[in-house]
Amino acid sequence: MAGMDNKELVRSYFEKGCVQHDLAGASEFVSEDYILHDPMDPDFPGGREAFKKRGEGCGEGIRDSSCTIDDQFAEGDRVATRWTVSGCQTKDLPGIPSKGGCFKMSGITISRVADGKIAEEWLSMDALGMRQQLGAD
Repeated sequence: MAGMDNKELVRSYFEKGCVQHDLAGASEFVSEDYILHDPMDPDFPGGREAFKKRGEGCGEGIRDSSCTIDDQFAEGDRVATRWTVSGCQTKDLPGIPSKGGCFKMSGITISRVADGKIAEEWLSMDALGMRQQLGAD
């Protein structure tokens, strides 16, 4: 991670966590006091361990998942990443009972980098579209 610019750092983080499904590897890119702003998870407690636990919970309930980085822009300490994720539900997800359906969803994550780590992120995704595709009420 040393010597990476912010855009390279965030791309490597997405590659590890989202594309390769390596949450332990991805967690090395986030700071110990990582903060996530996600309307779907307003009570996120913060920190690297909470990041890993959240990712494991989502990963266990989805099979055949894939992730694509569609666009990425950087300015100063911020990196914006537009992404697409698809997969099939195998277990209940928070607020979405499993019916075995598949989905494709897009979103945008804005990452703030400090001291060579991702310190804070803002997440916006098409959760309603995903819920509809999975048949959630």
